[in-house]
Amino acid sequence: MNADLPTIIPPARVAAVAEDLRRRGRRIVFTNGCFDLLHIGHVRYLTAARDCGDCLIVGVNTDGSVHRIKGPSRPVTPEAERAEVLAALSCVDHVTLFDDDTPQRLIAAVRPHVLVKGADWAEADIVGAEAVRADGGEVVRIPVVKDVSTTGIIARIRAMGPELQTGPSPR
Repeated sequence: MNADLPTIIPPARVAAVAEDLRRRGRRIVFTNGCFDLLHIGHVRYLTAARDCGDCLIVGVNTDGSVHRIKGPSRPVTPEAERAEVLAALSCVDHVTLFDDDTPQRLIAAVRPHVLVKGADWAEADIVGAEAVRADGGEVVRIPVVKDVSTTGIIARIRAMGPELQTGPSPR
């Protein structure tokens, strides 16, 4: 983790922070997502992303953005809490929020050396890939952990139904 700069960066400052890192010769890695309920798939993905460079910047969708993308019942966890949890991970150097439905403008501001997405994304569908490559960077697709997702966790919780409210039944 980069101790000499704040971990959660206001969106208006992310370009300046990235430029400072670049001037200091740091290889910047960028990824983004909702990160609504942090799970082992997220942790492994972010660790692998960090291994692609010297500094990992994570763009986190705001509550409004998540709501528009995932639907009315999401996010479960408010944006400030999602950002703080991600910032606490040793593999994450900086976190910033973005309110757009895609990270296109944020990627243009950061100008990462490496753009990382999960391998569940087709390369042609990765937002910002063309801009990163045009700037001399690379796009890396990281394998995802099979059968692990926030949507799956929510479905399992919902399937537990009343048991969650009353506790486990006596055996």
